[in-house]
Amino acid sequence: MNLALFDFDGTITTRELMPEFVRMATTKRRLMVGRVVLAPIFVGYKAGVVSGNAIRDRIADFAFRGLPQRDLQAAGEHFARDVIPPTVRPEAMERLQWHRDQGDTIAVVSGSFDLYLSHWCALHGLELLCSSLEVRDGVMTGRFEGAQCVGAEKARRVREHYDLSRFPVVYAYGDTHEDRDLLALAHRRWYRGREVE
Repeated sequence: MNLALFDFDGTITTRELMPEFVRMATTKRRLMVGRVVLAPIFVGYKAGVVSGNAIRDRIADFAFRGLPQRDLQAAGEHFARDVIPPTVRPEAMERLQWHRDQGDTIAVVSGSFDLYLSHWCALHGLELLCSSLEVRDGVMTGRFEGAQCVGAEKARRVREHYDLSRFPVVYAYGDTHEDRDLLALAHRRWYRGREVE
């Protein structure tokens, strides 16, 4: 039995879905105000002077702080059931099935929110390591629970959850520079659909 590690956005899906979830799960008023308030940080991100982590921190805080956890959980279930399926790459699902047929352990390792990934992974019988948002007394704080599951954090979480020496072959699949540390764990690695050395 081997281990297969899959990034989600852009690897299993055709595009990044976090912005779509934010648009669906937060209020229209927050979206309107957020476009103005967060515009400078988006410009900085596009210019390469603001990190992906920093922009995700700001988006999560602005979009979700103070919202009831139950509302976001319901939004996540809807998103997993109705929004994600049309974005899934058929070749990714074929590869997931190939690993299932081999009896491999399969995990999605993603910077996206557990609010929807937990539901999608449960539907498909996949293990999950991902970013989580903090909740206090049933209310979202707008902060991440621990580190965002991107870059080196992906590899750290994999090593924390799995004894890699137990697996004859580790496979990894990714599509951006934030997946490089994940890919470095693997004996066989795929980047943007192609196997690489």
